[in-house]
Amino acid sequence: MKLEPDKRIFWFLKEGVTLDSEKPEDADLYVQQILTHGSASDVKRLSVTLSPDAFRASFQRIHPFLPREVRHFWEHYLDGH
Repeated sequence: MKLEPDKRIFWFLKEGVTLDSEKPEDADLYVQQILTHGSASDVKRLSVTLSPDAFRASFQRIHPFLPREVRHFWEHYLDGH
């Protein structure tokens, strides 16, 4: 699925760039930016954009690169679900 990055969160991407949620590196970038810089509504959108399995797989790859508080929150959340 093609993702249109929100310039508010993906300020560093060139205009017109899209991300492909089927590519692990694109999904990882998308998840990392949303979890680190996104609002609650961005996270809600993320939960509809990626399947739970795709989110978990991406989180496993990116969790070492997340800020500690963000990482701990999502580790705790995912352990309970």
